Amino acid sequence: MIKFNDYPFERLNKLLKNVIPNKELEPLSLTIGEPQFETPKFIQDELCKNSNLLNKYAKTSGELFLKQSMINFVNKRFGVKLKENEIVPSFGTREILFNFPQFLLHDKKNPIMAYTNPFYQIYEGAAISCKAKSIYINLTKENNYKPVIDKKKLKNVDLVILNFPNNPTASTMSIDEYKPWIELALEYNFVLLNDECYNEIYLQKQPSLLEASMKFGNKMYKNILVVNSLSKRSSAPGVRSGFIAGDSDILKEYSKYRTYTGCAVPLPLQKAAAVAWNDEKHVEINRNKYRKNFEIAKEILGIEIPKATFYIWFEVEDDIEFTKKLYKNKNLKVLPGSFLSRDKQGSKNVRIALVESEEKTKQALQRISEFLKGGY
Repeated sequence: MIKFNDYPFERLNKLLKNVIPNKELEPLSLTIGEPQFETPKFIQDELCKNSNLLNKYAKTSGELFLKQSMINFVNKRFGVKLKENEIVPSFGTREILFNFPQFLLHDKKNPIMAYTNPFYQIYEGAAISCKAKSIYINLTKENNYKPVIDKKKLKNVDLVILNFPNNPTASTMSIDEYKPWIELALEYNFVLLNDECYNEIYLQKQPSLLEASMKFGNKMYKNILVVNSLSKRSSAPGVRSGFIAGDSDILKEYSKYRTYTGCAVPLPLQKAAAVAWNDEKHVEINRNKYRKNFEIAKEILGIEIPKATFYIWFEVEDDIEFTKKLYKNKNLKVLPGSFLSRDKQGSKNVRIALVESEEKTKQALQRISEFLKGGY
């Protein structure tokens, strides 16, 4: 039997179980990275228009029209022209991030995974499921939340997962900062995967690892992969549309593996996803909403606005005590940074997700400001 660690939100529920919040205030939560804006109507309409396709089985590999919409997106956004065998549509990216390591590391005797810390917990779950040793690439205030290469640690690694733009720290990497990682992946022959699910929620346009791979001469994307998703980009997590792209040799075998997992996206959802991947106007509207939320955060909390994501990695003295007391006094939930990390990383931070309307965002951040002024 596999034993996983509790998910951060389960831990939060346990932490706050016996805390009685201020009943004079409306409950507010800035914990989960789920966009609270309505999925654009044209995406919903396409879904409804194709509901008659529910009587058909969907291909695990995805229909050609969906794959082509993703190829078009990558080309328009990053100037990277993928071939059909260099991209695989998926049932969101959580699926990939959990089962791809199992596929890749299946025949390794003592597999080793490295990933950024703090992290999206599915990386750890994948490591546990395939009995891989975890190496943490610590993102700290001292290194400006950037991944630092430690060749001794990475010498025997099989898979490295980066996540930029980063959840939860909101840090980013320039195209040139990817270069040493690409070179090391080729030198040490490990697979380098970048989780780019926040790449489209930016205030300053962000590069892709694929773009960097092309720029620095690895034009076949050897050992290089990225994943991306509609969830944040289109406020459409329920459409369950993502992809993995890059090294065609790896993806050829991974595609076969996926036929056994049963993770096929229903055809009406594929139709809805295709129109979303092909459209950019609705994404700019979303970006403007997040931009306004960050401007509110800067005005109220005095934070520096990050280049991408919709998170604030807010510095506190003690993440657990801050979270409990904020909930008790202001009926507002945030997520302790230590719940998103290991080895005591994040214990001086809480994650604040700016995914609500301007009105709710302003209300929540004013509560935090009042709480801080009260010297909690």
